[in-house]
Amino acid sequence: MSKLYVSNKDETARMFKSDFFEAFSKIHWTVPLFIYVPVIGYLFYLAIFDYKIPVLGIIGLIVAGLFIWTITEYLLHRFIFHFHTSSDFGKRITFMFHGVHHDYPNDTKRLVMPPSVSIPLATGFFFLFKVILGDIFLAPFFIGFIGGYLFYDISHYAIHHFNMHSKFWLVIKNHHMRHHYQDPELGFGVSSPLWDIIFRSGYDLKKND
Repeated sequence: MSKLYVSNKDETARMFKSDFFEAFSKIHWTVPLFIYVPVIGYLFYLAIFDYKIPVLGIIGLIVAGLFIWTITEYLLHRFIFHFHTSSDFGKRITFMFHGVHHDYPNDTKRLVMPPSVSIPLATGFFFLFKVILGDIFLAPFFIGFIGGYLFYDISHYAIHHFNMHSKFWLVIKNHHMRHHYQDPELGFGVSSPLWDIIFRSGYDLKKND
């Protein structure tokens, strides 16, 4: 079986001829925290002081947002990031979104989603949930959704570059490593294997380990 990557070093392929656009395709792993933690803080302010939602209501909506993020993460990864197309343009787009990460899985600058992608996606989801939930319920719900996204992005970086010792993190890390080095058409959950278990897109550990 041929290897499923180009390089395991901290290096990558150039994606744009323009230095300007190339710079926007790379990101330090802490950048999402600087962008979205203030958003979460503002949403907490709205939920508590403007909308005066009871504490249990806030907690429940945050949990709901986290839950919806987990299925969103799974569906995006499985059907968008791993979308199969025969067109050269389509292949180029899927490579830019996710293929480059599979070719260079340890590139530190392409392990979290760049703001040029995450901000439009977050904005789209915000207005979608606004239509469904309304302004009041949206604030705590989106805290959970964005919090789930941050956990996904930061844990993805940690999986590739931090030493894991706890059983909890080793389960998550090993699940994702199989996606990279065993079969990229399985194991689409990054921050949790939950939906791979539900949709039977995980790995047969007895067969493959």
